[in-house]
Amino acid sequence: MLTVEFALGAGGFAAGDMLVQLVVFLVLLALLKKYAFGPLMGIMKQREEFIANEINAAEEKHAEAKKLAEEQRELLKQARIEAQELVENAKKLGEQQKEDIIQAARAEAERLKEAAKKEIEHEKEQAVAELRNQVASLSVLIASKVIEKELNEAEQEKLINDYIKEVGEQL
Repeated sequence: MLTVEFALGAGGFAAGDMLVQLVVFLVLLALLKKYAFGPLMGIMKQREEFIANEINAAEEKHAEAKKLAEEQRELLKQARIEAQELVENAKKLGEQQKEDIIQAARAEAERLKEAAKKEIEHEKEQAVAELRNQVASLSVLIASKVIEKELNEAEQEKLINDYIKEVGEQL
C-alpha cells in the first residue's frame, strides 16, 4: 500500500485540488467570456456583417455590371444598325448623284448636238445664198456674153459648160 499512498501523496490525485482547479477554471472561463470572448464574439459578428455587406455589394455591382454590359451590347447593336443605314443612304445618294450626272451629261450632249445642227444649217444656208449670188452673177455674165455675140446652139452649150466648170473650180 505504500506505493499507492506514495503515488497519491507525491503526485497523487486529490479531490480538493481538483475542486479548486475546477473553480479556478470556471472563474477563468467566466472572465474570459466577459472580457475576451464577448468582445471577440462582437468583433467576429462585426466581421461577419462586414463580409456579408461586401458580398451583397459585390453581388449588386455584379448585377449592375451585367446590366451595363447588356446596355452596351444594345447600344453597340443600335450603332451598327445606324452605321448600316448610313452606308445604305450613302450608296443611294451616290447612285442618285451618278444618275443626275449622267442625265446632265446627256442633256449637255443633246444641247451641243442641236447647236451643231443649227450651225451646220446656218452654214449651209450661207453657202446656198453665196452660191445663188455666184450663179446669179454668172448668169448675168453669161447673158451679157450671149448678148455680145450671137451664138448658135453648139457654141451656147459650150459656153455654158465652160462657165459651169469655172464656177465649180471657184467653189
